[in-house]
Amino acid sequence: MDKKSIIGIVLIGILFFGFTIYSSRQQQKYQEELAAYQAAHPELTQPVVPDSSAVAAAPVVESLGAATPDSTRLAREVAVLGDFLAAAKNAAPQEIVVENDVMKVRFSTGGGIVRSVTLKDYTRYGRQGERNEPIEMFVPESAKFDLSFFIKNGLNNVKVNTSEYTFTADPVIRTDTAQIVRMRLPVAEGAALEYRYVVYDEATPSRDYLVDYTVRLVGMAPYMANQSSIGIAWSNTSYRNERGFKNENMYTTVAYRVPGEGSIDDLSMSEGAKEEKISSSVEWIAFKQQFFSSVLIARDDFLYADVAYDTASPDSGLIKAFSATMAVPYTAQTEQYDFSFYFGPNKYAVLKKIDDAQGQSLLLDRLIPMGWGIIGWVSRWLVIPVFDFLRQYIPSFGWIILILAILIKIIVSPLTYKSYISQAKMRIIKPEIDALNAKYPKQDDAMKKQQEMMQIYSQYGVSPMGGCLPMLIQMPIWVALFNFVPNAIELRGESFLWADDLSAYDDVLHWNKDLWLIGDHLSIFCLLFCLTNIVNTWISMRQQKDQMSGEQAQQMKTMQYMMLIMPVVFFFMFNNYSSGLCYYYFLSGLTSVLIMWYLRKTTDDAKLLAKLEAYKQQHKNDPKKTSGMAARLEALQKMQEEQARRAKK
Repeated sequence: MDKKSIIGIVLIGILFFGFTIYSSRQQQKYQEELAAYQAAHPELTQPVVPDSSAVAAAPVVESLGAATPDSTRLAREVAVLGDFLAAAKNAAPQEIVVENDVMKVRFSTGGGIVRSVTLKDYTRYGRQGERNEPIEMFVPESAKFDLSFFIKNGLNNVKVNTSEYTFTADPVIRTDTAQIVRMRLPVAEGAALEYRYVVYDEATPSRDYLVDYTVRLVGMAPYMANQSSIGIAWSNTSYRNERGFKNENMYTTVAYRVPGEGSIDDLSMSEGAKEEKISSSVEWIAFKQQFFSSVLIARDDFLYADVAYDTASPDSGLIKAFSATMAVPYTAQTEQYDFSFYFGPNKYAVLKKIDDAQGQSLLLDRLIPMGWGIIGWVSRWLVIPVFDFLRQYIPSFGWIILILAILIKIIVSPLTYKSYISQAKMRIIKPEIDALNAKYPKQDDAMKKQQEMMQIYSQYGVSPMGGCLPMLIQMPIWVALFNFVPNAIELRGESFLWADDLSAYDDVLHWNKDLWLIGDHLSIFCLLFCLTNIVNTWISMRQQKDQMSGEQAQQMKTMQYMMLIMPVVFFFMFNNYSSGLCYYYFLSGLTSVLIMWYLRKTTDDAKLLAKLEAYKQQHKNDPKKTSGMAARLEALQKMQEEQARRAKK
């Protein structure tokens, strides 16, 4: 055995001997501390029997239960956490119920959280398709709200997750306008984490569904470890509330707003799981469903956020499991954080009025899909005001949608008439276009033919693009309604004719087995919408046929076939959509058919031809001018002729 081996064995022996002595001394110290603690706190080794008078006086509904802690484990927790946190870790949680006119909020002292929220004015679809259950914003067992931070314990830093501890609650304080719930988590002598919840009784829509939440650090600074932030973890799982799983899932996501941005962001739709890391500050985070949202608002913004969701199976009765992990800044001078929860409907009139501390809009109304650009403007300044105005006088939303469809047709009627007359003019001058086609039968003369065709249109004062104006005007309205109607909570539960819910599909005809592309039902409003679309398409094709020459009609044949296929495609797309939306599209198409039929019957082609000839004679001596398409065609023709001359050289 060499010298190095001997030295190694001696060192190992010394370390082993030292560790044995240290371990025995620590064990002896631990037993002495345990005996002393048990002698000072004999109640901890006995079953807890609550004081009946205290329970009766407190606003407690029921106990969630807890097992008697093991004394050995408790002593270890005391050594790590201290007396106060160790006691809070093993106390039995209780519930506190507070309600106003629109919601019932259940708080739990276990973690000091909002355990459940019930909306009184809304019901959800049950497993059997009946709407007889009140809206629960999330599954109570899934509710989690956790603050995490570090406290000092000697030379060690101990992580505290508030979800692991039971708070103590004061009796509910009632004022003229609110109810206040206070909970406290003692951390040390004179130091505690205090939660303050405010549920409002004011008859103010923006306050009805708002729960202000304040976190106070009472005497905590000496006990807080060195850290720059406090973590927040928020999660829950939402019930399925609507009739169609796919349609509801389409609008269910995690949304958030970055401070200063004029819009909001979200994780978009997925039938699986999605997640996103947001490195910038965040003003609020929303667990959004089609018609209801749970929103956490940070009055001084979160430092960052990691958000995610996972989609439940369609037959589970659930829709998505949401989660968000955030942080707020911390310094030794930090005394409190101000948050707010919103638990309520995605209702434009309510969300629009929720402001920040400076009175600026939080843009929570953007949780309702309105569309971008001009589409959003049409939704906010036309569709919603008309809906809000008409519902003051008309109780049925079916009649409101009918009036809206007629109103829009009246607004665009001058353009519709002009469009039809333009198409009628092109039909009347078709013989001259046919003659022009006979004059230039070759493909090489296509440019000349097109140029002379534009000159003919100019002579008679005809615009080939005149028929597109009504469609261009109505397109933003159609798209705006496509976004708004399926998400308008005002339509939810509203019946009309055979549809018992205008926000969902009407399933008068349904069966128990999913069929490919169709599903388990047939929406009658969707079918009517598609049929009127086919009739409109057929009328449009007839009008185009009357206007076009044989060559042009041949070129348009493929496009016309596609136009006929589109209504069939629409049927498979809209069969699961809102019956209110399909009803509006049906009315829009039906009124278009009736207007075209009326104009066709009342238009005298002979008189119109006479007007065209008069226009031609009146302007035959006008100086020749080219503009627009004709000018561009002429310039292109000259360029081609110049290129041809150069090629010959």
